[in-house]
Amino acid sequence: MAEYGWAGAPVPGVSGEVLPELDVPGPDQQRRWTVLLRLLLLVPQYVVLFFLGIAGFFATVAGWFAALVLGRLPQPIAWFLTGCLTYQTRVYAYGMLLVDRYPPFAFTAPEHPVQVELHPGALNRLAVLFRIFLLIPAAIVSSLAGSGFYALGILIWLVTLVLGRMPEPVFGATAATARYAMRFSAYATMLTSAYPKGLFGDDSRLMPQSRSATRPLLLSGSAKILVVLFLVAGLASSAFSGTGTGTTTSGNNSSTASASAR
Repeated sequence: MAEYGWAGAPVPGVSGEVLPELDVPGPDQQRRWTVLLRLLLLVPQYVVLFFLGIAGFFATVAGWFAALVLGRLPQPIAWFLTGCLTYQTRVYAYGMLLVDRYPPFAFTAPEHPVQVELHPGALNRLAVLFRIFLLIPAAIVSSLAGSGFYALGILIWLVTLVLGRMPEPVFGATAATARYAMRFSAYATMLTSAYPKGLFGDDSRLMPQSRSATRPLLLSGSAKILVVLFLVAGLASSAFSGTGTGTTTSGNNSSTASASAR
């Protein structure tokens, strides 16, 4: 049975639950003009991601039915979803200011500093059947961390723009958020049977060999505090949005009631 590793390349002899890994070099100097125009530069990438998202949705649905029967994703679906996830992760890493290298319009890019290692393999059919329910806790965590990052994004952008690089604690917290989102997507699309974890970094005793700045991902105390801040900011943002929606709905209901009375 073929396995997949760096950007979808076959890797023999890998089995069992293997957490997807994200490799990103440490915080380096970035060109300020690319930081300034980062969102504008990403427009073509988001257009591609939109169409990949549509194709990926149908591939995931097909993969879900196939995995229920076969106990694993068919190789063509695994290859496509691996490519989509790798591409998406590179785009998000660029948008989150983790790297200054523009992501290529390709699934496979061995020369790019952002790499994803995935090993699709055997799946538990029961876990596949109830995947959408199992995803709920991880979805909440990923959503809060991501929302919190973007809520504080203007400050992170300004700091990076002024300094020309990400401070180490900010880089660590951002990389942890991006990696957790990647692991969540991999689990959601059945590219792994390993439940997403590691939002607060890795235990160096379990991963003694360093492959990159994010492998193992060793967070300082300041970086862990920032991750907590992301979660709190995401929760506050969700609560504020919910309150705003509730207020709007209440206002609409009051207006409707008044109109009915008249």
